[in-house]
Amino acid sequence: MTDQSVFPDPTYRDTVLAPLFDGVKEHYAGHMAAINRAHLVMLTETGILGSGDTGAIAGALRDIDAEVDLDALSYTGEFEDYFFLVEAELRRRLGDLGGALHTARSRNDMDHTLFKLALRRRVAVLLDQALTLTEALIAKAEAEKATLIVAYTHGQPAQPTTWGHYLGAVIEVLLRDITRLNAAADGLEHCPMGAAAITTSGFPIDRARVAELLGFEAPLVNSYGCIASVDYVTGLYSAMKLMFLHLGRVIQDMQFWTAFEVGQLYVPNSLVQISSIMPQKRNPVPIEHLRHLASATVGQCDAIVGVMQNTPFTDMNDSEGEVQQLGYAAFERGARVLQLLTALVPACRVNADRVRRTTDAACITITELADTLVRDEGLTFRTAHEIAASTAKAVIAEGASLGDGYAAFSVAFEALTGRLPELNETAFRTAVAPETFVARRDRIGGPAETALREALAGYAAEASAARAACDVRTNRHKTAEQRLNTAFDALLVKD
Repeated sequence: MTDQSVFPDPTYRDTVLAPLFDGVKEHYAGHMAAINRAHLVMLTETGILGSGDTGAIAGALRDIDAEVDLDALSYTGEFEDYFFLVEAELRRRLGDLGGALHTARSRNDMDHTLFKLALRRRVAVLLDQALTLTEALIAKAEAEKATLIVAYTHGQPAQPTTWGHYLGAVIEVLLRDITRLNAAADGLEHCPMGAAAITTSGFPIDRARVAELLGFEAPLVNSYGCIASVDYVTGLYSAMKLMFLHLGRVIQDMQFWTAFEVGQLYVPNSLVQISSIMPQKRNPVPIEHLRHLASATVGQCDAIVGVMQNTPFTDMNDSEGEVQQLGYAAFERGARVLQLLTALVPACRVNADRVRRTTDAACITITELADTLVRDEGLTFRTAHEIAASTAKAVIAEGASLGDGYAAFSVAFEALTGRLPELNETAFRTAVAPETFVARRDRIGGPAETALREALAGYAAEASAARAACDVRTNRHKTAEQRLNTAFDALLVKD
């Protein structure tokens, strides 16, 4: 402990110690109380401390938790940090016995345990929100299985598909992001307690028992790694970053689709703002907020990972209070993205008239004409492609609909094959209809109804499995809290 007669320097106090103290009050005091209780139970059960001593300590901890008003506390510099304030309270109430609680532990293992306890609650909420979004997207995709849209590549109309098919692609990526986030959440489930400063302890501690009482799956094995290997931080924020980076790309599509010149996606009035001066404007502002919130979340995740770069592989403040708290804003902004998307996407609808006009104007079904010529006329695909290209060029030049382009098609076909097509005008219209295009794409992963229905069923099963994995962790945490309360209360009987 620092010599309090010369500590702290006022500037150091105000710029470092006071903000850290306030951060502990806001984020970690409750977790520290849980660690104190779990550690005391373990010291009792292993016989490291006698039952009479631990009963007195338990009573003092109970009273401190009840009597200390966190909101009223302000940092004075009398104690280096909140940990020493609690220890001083124990010693004020119990005398020298108050210092016995710190047997076989350090602020090093305590800190990383605190950070994991704080993060796992936030991750649980974020995963629940991500899965709620996934479930909403699955329901929307199911409802929009047959809703035609224009798919774009390189910013240009490319082929018809369905909104359900597009959302299926979004769902697949989101499920992979959830898998990565679930893995990062599992990385929080190993307890550093018992590592002490670096090398564990000479006392016969039971690390597994403390881990169990705090709801962890098991101890983190290597004691040096407990205080040095902060990959639980870098892994988590990397997984979070990817989720919001990927959602940002979908948000950008929504911005493009709602542009007046494209008009493919209609945002309802409840999610639109008007101009203060231009009465004709319908501004889908929530999409812009989604875009900057997702980008800000990505940036905050990058900031956390960046701070860890080129830091020594040891215990260090670079991975502790200030940085940990900096990262919590990423959870707050990320949550807003997930909640707003969950409300926005189901509320939007496709503008069928604009989709039809773009489909006709850009000849986006022309690939199916080429495929049809291969199947029905016995042409090679390259020859069929050239006929289709000539047809599309002529139709677009005339400003006509592709469905009305049979004459241009016949000219192109005869010019390239030396014969008239067997495909009649009715069959031609069927071949270039967007409904035909979609229905014939019935391979695995395609937009046809059967293929899409099977894919959506698979997504639903995967989302259910991800929820089950989250529930396992949540239930372990809740059960551990009950066990800790029971074990600690048993100590109070001995008081």
